[in-house]
Amino acid sequence: MTPRRLKLVLLLAGLAASGLALLAWTQQWFDVTLTDGRVLEVLGDTAAPAVSALALSGVVLVGALAIAGPVFRVILGILGSLIGFTIGFSAVLALLEPATASRALITEATGIAGNDAVTSEVTDVAVLPWGWVAVVAGVLLVIVGVLIAASARRWPGSTRRYNAVTVTREDGNPIDDWDSLSEGRDPTGGTEEGTRGAR
Repeated sequence: MTPRRLKLVLLLAGLAASGLALLAWTQQWFDVTLTDGRVLEVLGDTAAPAVSALALSGVVLVGALAIAGPVFRVILGILGSLIGFTIGFSAVLALLEPATASRALITEATGIAGNDAVTSEVTDVAVLPWGWVAVVAGVLLVIVGVLIAASARRWPGSTRRYNAVTVTREDGNPIDDWDSLSEGRDPTGGTEEGTRGAR
Protein backbone atom coordinates (compact mmCIF):
# COMPACT_ATOMS: atom_id res chain seq x y z
CA MET A 1 0.00 0.00 0.00
CA THR A 2 1.35 3.41 -0.97
CA PRO A 3 1.91 6.01 1.78
CA ARG A 4 -0.80 8.24 0.34
CA ARG A 5 -3.34 5.42 0.28
CA LEU A 6 -2.33 4.35 3.79
CA LYS A 7 -2.91 7.89 5.05
CA LEU A 8 -6.35 8.02 3.43
CA VAL A 9 -7.38 4.60 4.79
CA LEU A 10 -6.31 5.43 8.35
CA LEU A 11 -8.00 8.84 8.32
CA LEU A 12 -11.25 7.32 7.03
CA ALA A 13 -11.02 4.51 9.59
CA GLY A 14 -10.55 7.02 12.40
CA LEU A 15 -13.50 9.05 11.15
CA ALA A 16 -15.67 5.93 10.85
CA ALA A 17 -14.78 4.71 14.36
CA SER A 18 -15.54 8.11 15.88
CA GLY A 19 -18.81 8.33 13.96
CA LEU A 20 -19.79 4.83 15.08
CA ALA A 21 -19.18 5.74 18.72
CA LEU A 22 -21.29 8.87 18.33
CA LEU A 23 -24.08 6.86 16.68
CA ALA A 24 -24.02 4.29 19.49
CA TRP A 25 -24.28 7.07 22.08
CA THR A 26 -27.60 8.19 20.55
CA GLN A 27 -29.15 4.71 20.68
CA GLN A 28 -30.84 2.63 23.40
CA TRP A 29 -28.46 0.56 25.55
CA PHE A 30 -30.75 -0.95 28.23
CA ASP A 31 -34.33 -1.83 29.10
CA VAL A 32 -34.58 -1.38 32.87
CA THR A 33 -37.56 -2.93 34.66
CA LEU A 34 -38.53 -1.35 37.99
CA THR A 35 -40.25 -2.90 40.98
CA ASP A 36 -43.52 -1.20 40.05
CA GLY A 37 -43.47 -2.87 36.63
CA ARG A 38 -42.43 0.14 34.59
CA VAL A 39 -39.80 -0.36 31.91
CA LEU A 40 -37.34 2.47 31.25
CA GLU A 41 -35.51 2.84 27.96
CA VAL A 42 -31.95 3.94 28.75
CA LEU A 43 -30.02 5.61 25.94
CA GLY A 44 -26.28 5.95 25.61
CA ASP A 45 -26.43 9.61 26.60
CA THR A 46 -27.55 8.47 30.06
CA ALA A 47 -25.50 5.29 30.35
CA ALA A 48 -22.19 6.77 29.14
CA PRO A 49 -22.53 10.55 28.72
CA ALA A 50 -18.81 11.12 28.08
CA VAL A 51 -18.85 9.11 24.85
CA SER A 52 -20.27 11.96 22.77
CA ALA A 53 -17.53 14.45 23.68
CA LEU A 54 -14.85 11.79 23.15
CA ALA A 55 -16.27 10.80 19.76
CA LEU A 56 -16.37 14.43 18.63
CA SER A 57 -12.77 14.81 19.81
CA GLY A 58 -11.89 11.89 17.57
CA VAL A 59 -13.47 13.61 14.57
CA VAL A 60 -11.54 16.83 15.28
CA LEU A 61 -8.34 14.82 15.69
CA VAL A 62 -8.78 13.28 12.23
CA GLY A 63 -9.08 16.77 10.76
CA ALA A 64 -5.87 17.84 12.49
CA LEU A 65 -4.06 14.73 11.26
CA ALA A 66 -4.85 15.61 7.66
CA ILE A 67 -2.51 18.63 7.80
CA ALA A 68 -0.14 17.79 10.67
CA GLY A 69 3.59 17.24 10.30
CA PRO A 70 5.35 13.93 11.11
CA VAL A 71 6.02 14.66 14.79
CA PHE A 72 2.49 15.88 15.47
CA ARG A 73 1.07 12.86 13.65
CA VAL A 74 2.75 10.58 16.18
CA ILE A 75 1.43 12.66 19.08
CA LEU A 76 -2.08 12.78 17.61
CA GLY A 77 -1.99 9.04 16.90
CA ILE A 78 -1.21 8.34 20.56
CA LEU A 79 -3.92 10.80 21.62
CA GLY A 80 -6.38 9.04 19.31
CA SER A 81 -5.59 5.72 20.99
CA LEU A 82 -6.22 7.27 24.40
CA ILE A 83 -9.56 8.64 23.19
CA GLY A 84 -10.52 5.22 21.86
CA PHE A 85 -9.50 3.54 25.12
CA THR A 86 -11.59 6.01 27.13
CA ILE A 87 -14.63 5.44 24.89
CA GLY A 88 -14.34 1.69 25.31
CA PHE A 89 -13.70 1.95 29.04
CA SER A 90 -16.75 4.19 29.57
CA ALA A 91 -18.96 1.77 27.66
CA VAL A 92 -17.63 -1.28 29.51
CA LEU A 93 -18.28 0.37 32.89
CA ALA A 94 -21.89 1.02 31.85
CA LEU A 95 -22.32 -2.55 30.61
CA LEU A 96 -20.91 -4.03 33.84
CA GLU A 97 -23.18 -1.91 36.05
CA PRO A 98 -26.28 -1.06 34.00
CA ALA A 99 -28.38 -0.14 37.04
CA THR A 100 -25.75 2.31 38.24
CA ALA A 101 -25.32 3.69 34.71
CA SER A 102 -29.09 4.23 34.52
CA ARG A 103 -29.27 5.94 37.92
CA ALA A 104 -30.09 9.43 36.61
CA LEU A 105 -33.09 8.19 34.62
CA ILE A 106 -34.33 5.97 37.45
CA THR A 107 -34.11 8.86 39.92
CA GLU A 108 -36.06 11.06 37.50
CA ALA A 109 -38.76 8.41 37.13
CA THR A 110 -39.09 7.42 40.80
CA GLY A 111 -37.80 10.37 42.78
CA ILE A 112 -35.46 8.02 44.66
CA ALA A 113 -31.83 9.05 45.04
CA GLY A 114 -28.74 7.23 46.25
CA ASN A 115 -26.95 4.38 44.52
CA ASP A 116 -28.17 1.58 46.82
CA ALA A 117 -31.76 2.82 46.85
CA VAL A 118 -31.82 3.18 43.07
CA THR A 119 -30.32 -0.27 42.55
CA SER A 120 -32.95 -1.83 44.82
CA GLU A 121 -35.67 -0.42 42.54
CA VAL A 122 -34.39 -2.46 39.57
CA THR A 123 -35.75 -5.97 39.09
CA ASP A 124 -34.38 -6.74 35.62
CA VAL A 125 -32.10 -5.25 32.96
CA ALA A 126 -32.05 -6.19 29.28
CA VAL A 127 -28.78 -5.23 27.60
CA LEU A 128 -29.10 -4.17 23.96
CA PRO A 129 -26.26 -4.33 21.39
CA TRP A 130 -25.47 -0.60 21.13
CA GLY A 131 -23.32 -0.53 24.24
CA TRP A 132 -21.10 -3.19 22.73
CA VAL A 133 -21.00 -1.23 19.47
CA ALA A 134 -19.48 1.65 21.44
CA VAL A 135 -16.89 -0.75 22.86
CA VAL A 136 -16.00 -1.96 19.37
CA ALA A 137 -15.73 1.63 18.13
CA GLY A 138 -13.35 2.44 20.98
CA VAL A 139 -11.19 -0.60 20.22
CA LEU A 140 -11.07 0.33 16.54
CA LEU A 141 -9.99 3.85 17.42
CA VAL A 142 -7.20 2.46 19.62
CA ILE A 143 -5.95 0.30 16.74
CA VAL A 144 -6.15 3.16 14.25
CA GLY A 145 -4.26 5.45 16.63
CA VAL A 146 -1.47 2.91 17.06
CA LEU A 147 -1.18 2.42 13.29
CA ILE A 148 -1.10 6.18 12.76
CA ALA A 149 1.68 6.64 15.30
CA ALA A 150 3.66 3.75 13.78
CA SER A 151 3.33 4.88 10.15
CA ALA A 152 3.23 8.69 10.58
CA ARG A 153 6.68 9.29 9.09
CA ARG A 154 5.75 7.40 5.92
CA TRP A 155 2.84 9.69 5.10
CA PRO A 156 3.22 12.22 2.29
CA GLY A 157 3.54 15.88 3.29
CA SER A 158 0.71 18.36 3.18
CA THR A 159 -0.25 19.92 -0.15
CA ARG A 160 1.31 23.18 -1.36
CA ARG A 161 -1.60 25.30 -0.25
CA TYR A 162 -0.57 24.60 3.35
CA ASN A 163 3.06 25.54 2.79
CA ALA A 164 4.42 29.06 3.08
CA VAL A 165 5.76 30.34 -0.24
CA THR A 166 8.65 32.79 -0.40
CA VAL A 167 9.57 34.49 -3.67
CA THR A 168 13.17 35.64 -3.93
CA ARG A 169 15.33 37.12 -6.65
CA GLU A 170 17.88 34.80 -8.15
CA ASP A 171 20.75 36.87 -6.75
CA GLY A 172 19.13 38.08 -3.52
CA ASN A 173 16.91 37.30 -0.58
CA PRO A 174 13.79 38.84 1.01
CA ILE A 175 15.77 40.73 3.67
CA ASP A 176 17.93 42.44 1.03
CA ASP A 177 14.82 43.43 -0.89
CA TRP A 178 13.21 45.01 2.17
CA ASP A 179 16.43 46.88 2.95
CA SER A 180 16.47 48.19 -0.62
CA LEU A 181 12.89 49.46 -0.36
CA SER A 182 13.66 51.13 2.99
CA GLU A 183 16.58 52.99 1.40
CA GLY A 184 14.48 54.13 -1.56
CA ARG A 185 16.06 51.74 -4.07
CA ASP A 186 14.11 49.48 -6.44
CA PRO A 187 15.00 45.84 -5.55
CA THR A 188 14.12 44.75 -9.11
CA GLY A 189 17.07 46.67 -10.46
CA GLY A 190 15.37 49.88 -11.60
CA THR A 191 16.05 53.36 -10.26
CA GLU A 192 13.93 55.40 -7.88
CA GLU A 193 13.39 58.00 -10.63
CA GLY A 194 12.25 55.32 -13.07
CA THR A 195 9.82 54.00 -10.51
CA ARG A 196 8.40 57.46 -9.95
CA GLY A 197 8.13 58.04 -13.71
CA ALA A 198 6.18 54.82 -14.10
CA ARG A 199 3.65 56.13 -11.59
